[in-house]
Parts: sequence; C-alpha cells; structure tokens
Amino acid sequence: MAHLIDISVPISPALPVWEGDPPIEQKRAADMNKGDICNVTRLNTGVHIGTHVDAPLHFINNDLAVESLELDRFVGDCYVVELTGTGPITGAELAAANVPSDCTRLLLKTSNSAFWQEEPLRFHRDFRALDSSAARWVIEHNLRLIAIDYLSIEPFEAEPGNPTHCILLGGRVAILEGINLTEVAPGPYNLLCLPLKILGSDGAPARAVLQPR
Repeated sequence: MAHLIDISVPISPALPVWEGDPPIEQKRAADMNKGDICNVTRLNTGVHIGTHVDAPLHFINNDLAVESLELDRFVGDCYVVELTGTGPITGAELAAANVPSDCTRLLLKTSNSAFWQEEPLRFHRDFRALDSSAARWVIEHNLRLIAIDYLSIEPFEAEPGNPTHCILLGGRVAILEGINLTEVAPGPYNLLCLPLKILGSDGAPARAVLQPR
C-alpha cells in the first residue's frame, strides 16, 4: 500500500478553537492508575474543531446535516495547490494558480499551515481564506470539494451574510477545514477523509489523509 500522509491536526485541549466556541475539554472518566478496570476518555467540545467538515446546515437553516453528506465527495483524486500571496484568497488568485482543468477536489496550501507548528498553539485571525469571488470560482469550475489549512474556509472578517460559506454550501461543494499541509508538496494525490456520522449536526471532526499518485 502506498504511503499515507496524515493531514489531520491532533485534537487536545491545546488545540485552538474558533473565538467564542467552547474550549476542548478532555479528561479520564475512568483511570486504571486510580483503580478502574479500564481507561475511558471523556471529550467535551464543539464539532468545528481541528480537521473538520462543514455541512450545509452550518449556514443554511433546515438544510442537510452531516450524516446526509455524499461521502464520495471526500474520497478520490485531488490536487494540492500552494498559494504564496497574502490576505483573502480571490477568484483571480485561484485562476492564476494553474489548477488542472480536470480537478474536482482542491486543497489549498497557504501560510496558514505554519500556524500548526507554533508552540504553544494559538488562534489567529489573519489566516488566509476564500472571499466571495473565490467561492464563485469554485462553483464555476465544478469542484466537488475545497479544503483550507486553517479553521475556516471564510476570512475571520467575513463579508456581510457570510457569502463564502453560503455560496459553497448552497452549491453542494464539500468543505474541509483545518488540514495541515506543512509536509505536503503541491501536486496530485488521493484524498481519504470521512467525517464522523453525528446525526443532525452542522459539522463533524474528520481524519484526513493523502496518498501520493
């Protein structure tokens, strides 16, 4: 089997979360060191943590929840593109990025990936993400999935109405957020990513790996 590259970030209380979201709480509910018969970990957190998937319900009320997502959108050929610019990612920047014409799953490697190497980790507001023109570019080019290497596909200072999320989710584009592409070179890969099946949820953590092609 070909080498797998884990592009997921590890979940722990040290992982930064979106401003205003509950912190990640992780503790032993049962502990063999304290005489219990087994170890049991309790995790208390939101669903949009670390490497995770957004469902349309996240920004479109009464729309599809995460258990209704088409899993084949998260598995298959993909392409990693490195964007070296700064500020919001625009449609013009994507148009100039030499994305293959047959690409249906696009993973964006930006300066964001360096944030995952910090010690200690902290939340950044100045991460790179798609503005509304970039979201429209994704729709116009019939992408099935778009991924970004930080906690949101949309800038922290979003345009009114959160158009990036609404355009993508309304167009049924799968959104994968919070990947770490530090050790990943641009080029073609196979993506394997499955979100947790949490009934009625607007999103879910996921384990995502790449397989070189």
